[in-house]
Order: sequence, then C-alpha cells, then structure tokens
Amino acid sequence: MKKQLYIILLFIPFVSGFFVYAQEKQVTSTEMDRIYQEVKTPYKYGLVMVPSDNDKKMDCPTVFKKDDKWYMTYLIFDGRGYETWLASSDDLLKWTTLGKLMSFSDRETWDAHQKAGYNALQDITWGGTYELKKHKGKYWMSYFGGDGRGYEAGNLSIGMAYTKENPWVAHEWTRFEKPLFTAKDPDVRWWENRKLFKSSVIADKQRLTGHRFVMYYNANGDSAQNNLKTRWYERIGMAVSDDMVHWKRYLREPVVHHPVGITGDAVIQQMDDIYVLFYFGAFWQNRKGAFNRFAASRDLVHWTDWEGANLIEPSEPFDTLYAHKSFVLKHEGVVYHFYCAVNKEEQRGIAVATSKDLGKSELQFVAPPVNTKSQP
Repeated sequence: MKKQLYIILLFIPFVSGFFVYAQEKQVTSTEMDRIYQEVKTPYKYGLVMVPSDNDKKMDCPTVFKKDDKWYMTYLIFDGRGYETWLASSDDLLKWTTLGKLMSFSDRETWDAHQKAGYNALQDITWGGTYELKKHKGKYWMSYFGGDGRGYEAGNLSIGMAYTKENPWVAHEWTRFEKPLFTAKDPDVRWWENRKLFKSSVIADKQRLTGHRFVMYYNANGDSAQNNLKTRWYERIGMAVSDDMVHWKRYLREPVVHHPVGITGDAVIQQMDDIYVLFYFGAFWQNRKGAFNRFAASRDLVHWTDWEGANLIEPSEPFDTLYAHKSFVLKHEGVVYHFYCAVNKEEQRGIAVATSKDLGKSELQFVAPPVNTKSQP
C-alpha cells in the first residue's frame, strides 16, 4: 500500500506539470479573437488577375517580395491540367504576367499533366519581408503533380522542385524525378490514400517538431465514399525533413480537419509566438459553399480552430460561387487577403480583400461561357 501511494505521489506532479504545460501552449479564445481582429479584411477590392479566355482558370496565389517588387506564383488550368505561372506587381493590386515556372511535360512522367507549385521557405513573419529563403544555395518549391489529363485527374502526388536562379524571373524549375509522397506509399495514412494536393513548406527555426522543415498538405482519403452528406473529404496533415530532400510523414492523424467536406490549402504566418494557419473550407455541415478561415498554434502541431465568422466568403458577383484558397499578408499597416474567386458562370480568377478601403478594381472576367460545370 505504501509503495502504491509512493508511486501515485510521484505521478501527480507529472500529470499536473503536463496539464499546466498544455494550458500554457493552448491558444486562448481571447487570443483567437485578437487574431481575427488583426487579419480580417472587410473591403473587397475585387479581381486582380483573370484568365485571358474561358478555356483557362486561375487558382492558388502565393505572394512573395524581392526588394521593392512583389511577385505571385499561381496556377492555370487549361483543360489538360495545371501549370505554374509567375506575375509581378509594384502595389499588390495591379499585376503583370511574366511567364511559366513549371510546364507540361513532353514525355510521360509521373507529373506530365499536372504541376501545381507553391513557394517554400518564405519569411512567414507577420508584416515581415515575405522574401524567399535559400537552403543549400537553392530556392525551393513543393508541388502536386499528376499523370492524368483533366481537372485534378489521375494519380496526384507531392513532389519537390528547386532552382539556383532568381525565382522572381520566369524560367523552368528543376524537379525531382520521383515524388516525395504518393497515395500508394506503404506508410500512407487512411485520410490520404486517394489524392494528395497543396503543400506548404516552412522552416521550423525553433525545432518545435524536432526537425528543420515542416510541410503541411491536404489530401483525400477513405471516408469520402462512406458519407452521403458531402461529395469530397480533404484534411490537412504534416511531414518533416532536415534537408528538403528526404521527407517523412509526421503523426498518424491529420492536424486540421472537420466532420465533412474540405479542409485544405494551409498557408502559415507567424505572429510573435503564435503560428496562424490560413485554410479554406468547403461543403461543411453548417456552412455553405467554399470560404476561408484560420487556426492557430504555439507548437506547429496542435491547432486551435477559429469558430467565428469566415474571413472570406462569397458576397460579390465575381465570387458568387466560391471565395476560397488564401494567401494573407500585411504590408505597411494594410492586410491583403488574396483568394481564388469563382463566379456563377464558373469563371475563376484571383481577387483580393483588404483591411483598408483601397477602392474597387476595374478588372473583370471576359464574356462568360455558355455551359459550365462546378469544381471546388
């Protein structure tokens, strides 16, 4: 009995210490509200990038800076699949197309018909430089690639590309010959065994995960066929690396997800000791359409989900159907929330909302097509 009591007394400080640690790490509701007040953008400036014709759709903006100029990588879908493009701007509102970064392949590779890229290792400091950082003399870009023709068709896997040249100049990036992750890997998780999608790679400077680099990615998995309330499930999970070349999955379960629908396209910003993960949701039980939201964390692993109003949701003719897929930054006291805008005719472009009224964009989609089909 004395021995049992001794063990219990030894165990109590451990449990108490763990509870205090968990409380200290948790992002409080007050802090979540403070983040919302900081990042909200009630003023929709409107479209800033649109396709040249209705055979193309724009998607997934990623914005970075070099010196006094801004750059955006984004995707164009033309019926065959995704390619990755580059544009530039002096003021974050007017953009000029510069050219391609990853194009379709002439030969049948694992990523021949899909190359959807996202810049890696950016300065994620809120209101910071937003510059891209090198690792081993290279700039990096993770992407999802595919071997099928059509909208996100065929096998979709996550790959890595890099360049030793300037990433703000349009040129073809070098890609790894094989993907980092596929939906058929021996260690694939239940929630990602169908298709893998967007990935965001950041440097874990404090080694909170025990590794140098962290990847957040969303994927489609098993439960999609078992629930009639949604046509699609996606969840956000993690991977880690110490060299940007060799990666491994981190945890068995997703780190941000919801009971039904899509939870995807994570983009990270750091506000002091709190990391903010911007993501989009779609086809949830209690929210209509597609919209942008956020979660927050102190350790990059355990995320507190915002339960209040959407950051971005459909409200204008240019984003009537979907308003989703975030890239959020702060520059000279103004918050810019770039997102994918889809109207009722299924035309898809890139829009921005701001924390300050900057007027209205005059840019519009070209004349709408006659027949369309919705895709998130």
